[in-house]
Amino acid sequence: MKVIRSSLTIALATALLAIASVLHAADGPYNEAADARLDIQQALMQSQTAGGKRPLLLVFGANWCGDCKVLDIAMKSGASAALIARDFRVVKIDVGRFDKNVDLADSYGVPLKKGIPAVVIVSPKGEVLYATRAGELADARGMGDSGIHAFFKQAAAGGKPN
Repeated sequence: MKVIRSSLTIALATALLAIASVLHAADGPYNEAADARLDIQQALMQSQTAGGKRPLLLVFGANWCGDCKVLDIAMKSGASAALIARDFRVVKIDVGRFDKNVDLADSYGVPLKKGIPAVVIVSPKGEVLYATRAGELADARGMGDSGIHAFFKQAAAGGKPN
C-alpha cells in the first residue's frame, strides 16, 4: 500500500511540475516551449498566401531580459505598435539563457553575444533584409519608446536602422 501511495505521489508531483513548467513558459513575451523553426515556417507560409507583402520580424530574446520586456511593450502598445502591426508579421524566439535557438540566430546572421533583444527582418521569400549585428536594440530601456519607434520606422522604410 505504501508503494502505491508513493508511486501516486510521485506521479502527481511530476504532473504538477509539468503543468507548472507549461504555465511558466507562457508568463513572459517569449513562449519558452515554442518550436521557433516551425513558427517561422508557418509565418512565412502565411505571408506568402496573404500576397507576400509583409516581411517577418523575428525577435530574439528571453523572459528574464529587461530590455526584451521593454521592447515587447513598445511593440504592443508604444509608438511602434501600429507600425509593426501594419508592416510586419512578428515571430518571437526564446533564446533561454543563450542555450536555445542560438544556432537559429546564427543562421540569420545575428550574433546574440552582442546583446538581446535582437531582430531580423526576413522577406516573405525567406531572404534576410536586415539583422541587428551590433546589439542595436540591446539597450531598449535606454532607447525609450521614441528611440525604438525611430528604429522600426527606418526598418519599415527599408533602410538600415542606426
